[in-house]
Amino acid sequence: MNRVLVTGGAGFLGSHLCDRLLADGHDVLCADNFFTGSKQNIAHRLGHPYFELMRHDVTFPLYVEVDRIFNLACPASPVHYQHDPVQTTKTSVHGAINMLGLAKRVKARILQASTSEVYGDPEVHPQREDYWGKVNPVGLRSCYDEGKRCAETLFFDYHRQHALDIKVVRIFNTYGPRMHPNDGRVVSNFIVQALRGEDITIYGDGSQTRSFCYVDDLIEAMVRMMDSEAGFTGPVNIGNPVEHTMLQLAEKVLALVGGKSKLVFRPLPADDPRQRQPDISLARDRLGWQPKVGIDDGLRETIAYFRQLLEA
Repeated sequence: MNRVLVTGGAGFLGSHLCDRLLADGHDVLCADNFFTGSKQNIAHRLGHPYFELMRHDVTFPLYVEVDRIFNLACPASPVHYQHDPVQTTKTSVHGAINMLGLAKRVKARILQASTSEVYGDPEVHPQREDYWGKVNPVGLRSCYDEGKRCAETLFFDYHRQHALDIKVVRIFNTYGPRMHPNDGRVVSNFIVQALRGEDITIYGDGSQTRSFCYVDDLIEAMVRMMDSEAGFTGPVNIGNPVEHTMLQLAEKVLALVGGKSKLVFRPLPADDPRQRQPDISLARDRLGWQPKVGIDDGLRETIAYFRQLLEA
């Protein structure tokens, strides 16, 4: 049994990770400031003898005794991270400094949940870990993109300077139950609009692509990365390499939900990437991992979750 800290543990990914860690027999401390996380996501764990919930903002230091740290704290959707861009950057940068400082003090292994957004609007396709990216440092998305890039820098500098045991994963678009219904991300947007019988909003002409990974597959990869051999730091791309256009995704959601929603087109937001597809060769080779859940099965589970949520 490891004592494991999960920052952002009441969020979409964090709550699923807490479930998995408890199932694996660990003692889990969930820290969250509830900016985008929800007690509802972890309410079913509050009576568990090896689960503890702490309201905490990672921009402030945290003094706890743990063996492992998963640093997931940061709003991950444009709607939320653009609401308070200065705080978003602080969460990525100050949060990384504080969690790395904690890991250094207690000699814990620490994993950073980074993002495919470090690649920006890529000129290389699919994206490999050795690609440095094309990121606008002064745009509306920069608070998140550059914040996560700086966090990676800090992780590797702590590793080089202090021999800290680090792991870095770059998460590509992930979806599944417990997504925030108003997070502005394309899967939740399309499903909620279809369930409400509203027009489905597509930004641009619908030809831009994303690669969607179901949450269970993502969590499996994160756990394998944390358990990987010492010295293997990453960064490692984690995502589903099957690429879909926005138009294809909208049509899939409509077919699975039913109803009579129409597709409407709006201008593409600034700095919105045209393509997003991970090269997961490294994850396959070093973690023995690749996604198992197909888009149709994953969407069915996600639609069922949102249907229940909207009917409550």
